[in-house]
Amino acid sequence: MQQEHINAGKAIQKRTGKTFYLATRFLPERVRHATHVLYAFFRIADEVVDDADGVGSETQRTQLENLRAQALGERPPDDPVLEAFQELRERYGITDEEIDTFIDAMATDIETSRYETYADLESYMRGSAASVGVMMTAIMNPADEETALPHAVKLGEAFQMTNFLRDVREDILERDRIYVPQETLREHGVDPAQIERLEFSDSFASAMASELQRTEDLYREGVAGIRYLPTDCQLPVLLAAVLYAEHHNVIRSQDYDVLSTEPSLSTTRKLWCLAKTRWHWHWNSDPEAVFQRVSAVPAAEPERRSPEHGDSIPTR
Repeated sequence: MQQEHINAGKAIQKRTGKTFYLATRFLPERVRHATHVLYAFFRIADEVVDDADGVGSETQRTQLENLRAQALGERPPDDPVLEAFQELRERYGITDEEIDTFIDAMATDIETSRYETYADLESYMRGSAASVGVMMTAIMNPADEETALPHAVKLGEAFQMTNFLRDVREDILERDRIYVPQETLREHGVDPAQIERLEFSDSFASAMASELQRTEDLYREGVAGIRYLPTDCQLPVLLAAVLYAEHHNVIRSQDYDVLSTEPSLSTTRKLWCLAKTRWHWHWNSDPEAVFQRVSAVPAAEPERRSPEHGDSIPTR
């Protein structure tokens, strides 16, 4: 990939994904450059549907199909990022099916603004988040990709869920979208109209707490697979997980009120997360142990064992 194309991707990532960009800086060059391009490609597609004020749905679909054709190499690229992505796709063997899955998920955002169940949301995230994990795994090229991939998918979903929970206010105000599953809202007695009015309540706090717990299970599954990545990629991916999960601390400090004020990480807080993660990594290069020590995600509840048989019995 030409340096000017890499720089174009880097500029987009630095502008629109500051948290992930910070972690990306610690990746080895062979992965870092490709990550700039990947992120920029994802962002370009995302902006077709997220920053489409005044643009009709048919125009958005046409733009996505044009982007799909360029990403698949069926049409000459009209953007330096897409030119670099075509080369990246061929070099790392990113399949046409994975690109289609991602673009199809972006197209879902044109019409879908509510998700009935978590299974419905998970299906959407298979393209919008899991594909990111799949493509990132491809450019890292782990020795045991088959083992690493399921964990990468879960970590991608965890990042996306954190974004959904952090951005409830922005999503309803700017896009009329609610990503918290409707079944979760009902279970906790939340009328979606309350969210539309930005009306915080104890019931909404309870729904948020429930979804945070679900998301933290995804983090644990995702981080468990970092050990299967190349050694020089493990700390940067761990840093990304710690930084994204830190939003959960902010959400809790706001008593789950993400409707009045959107949670955000200050530069100081990000640097503190970075420093403590690197310090613990220096003494113990075990991703799960370090994540449990420094992240906002609490340790999983221990299992108790049957005294008769030694069987594991979940405590919840």
